[in-house]
This record gives sequence, structure tokens and C-alpha cells, in this order.
Amino acid sequence: MSRILAGVQPVREAIRVWGKRVQWVYLQRGTARLAGVESLAASQLIPVRWVDRGELDSLAKGTYHQGVLALAPELELTALDVVLTGEAPLVLALDGIVDPQNFGATVRSAVGLAKAPVLWGENASAPLTAAMSRASAGAVEHAQLCRVQSLTNALTHAVSLGFTVVGLDAHASTALGDVDLSGPTIIVVGGEGKGLGKQVRRSCTHLATLVQPHTIDSLNASVAAALALYEACRQRQTRPPQ
Repeated sequence: MSRILAGVQPVREAIRVWGKRVQWVYLQRGTARLAGVESLAASQLIPVRWVDRGELDSLAKGTYHQGVLALAPELELTALDVVLTGEAPLVLALDGIVDPQNFGATVRSAVGLAKAPVLWGENASAPLTAAMSRASAGAVEHAQLCRVQSLTNALTHAVSLGFTVVGLDAHASTALGDVDLSGPTIIVVGGEGKGLGKQVRRSCTHLATLVQPHTIDSLNASVAAALALYEACRQRQTRPPQ
């Protein structure tokens, strides 16, 4: 199985991660700024074709491609038990994030800030599409991804293993900074508009807010994820795991 990637940065990152397993790269004819992508692909012996924009538009199926497409291997998924092992793991869980832009931007935060695995339920979630990859700026190629049948069951299992599971809630009475995030931790970010689902909320050991709400009730999911991961990383630099 393979997938089409669109955009300069997603294709660059795919080449860096997958090398010659990228089957081909198509570049828009007459676009000199793409010579660097051509050189990178050629260094991995990946076939490159310069084609008309119409052919790229047809293959991209609506995804903004910046004149670059590639055919890369399917993303690899990691088993839950693997994600939950290690010394004081930090995991980001997504509950009902269906917007590929938010999903991709959240994955970018997880990879860039904490190298945190990303966990989500297979239902009511954005698919792993070219649009999501582009929103992640190619970070998804470096991500440890774990898709489970039931996010609630996965969180309950994590709690049984001693994890602190913190659901972000703008109206919670506890500030995230007051929760110990130095040990095995899962931070759960809710979907656009609805926030955390009822069952997921019940699976959390804590509900916490990033900031007290003022003009708006909540932050964008990817922004909330970035701030929460930053707080977890800050704590881990200043206190040992409990």
C-alpha cells in the first residue's frame, strides 16, 4: 500500500524518512524553486518527473500541492502496549478531532515539542490523508502513531498501569501546572466545538485547564496540545518522576 503526499515539506520529510521507498516524485514543469526537491530525491535514487500542473491537480484531488507530489509508503502504526512502555512515557491523545488541519497541526506539536506518541480512536477522527500530512508540515512522517478501536478503553488500560491521564477542560477547577506530569502521562485533547466526550472524561484521572477562560471558552486543539506538552516538558526538566 502507498499514499500520495502533496507539498514541499511533506515530500521532503518523506524522502528523509523513507528514502528510496518513496516510489516517485512529480514536480511542476518550469518551477525552478523545486530544484532542491529534485536533488534530494535524486540523492536517494527516487525517480523524478517534471509534469504539467494539470496532472498534479488531478492526482492531488484538491489538496494544495505547491507543485510537488510523491508516492510514499503507508504510515506505520504502533501498538498501544508499545506506546505505553518505557520510562515515564508522555503521550498525546486526541478525542474526536475531525478537522485534518487541526489533526495535522497537533501531530506537529507532539513531534516537535516532545516526540510524544499520538493516540486516537478510530471513530470520529480525521483520516491520515495528504491534507493532514501537509498540515503537519511533514512531521507525521516522524510521529509514533497509535490508532485504537476505543480511546476510552485505551485510557482505562493506561490508568491501570499507573498513568496519569489528564483531560484538557477550559472550565476545570484545576490548573494544568498543578498536576504532576513528570511520571507516565497521557494528555487528552478534545475535539473542535464539543471538547472531551463523556466516556473519555470519565476515563481521565484529572481534568485541568490551561488558562482561565476570558473572552473565549477554549483554545484551538493544536494550540492547546502545544501548551500542554510544553508544560509537561517543563516539569520533566525540573522534577524527577514520582
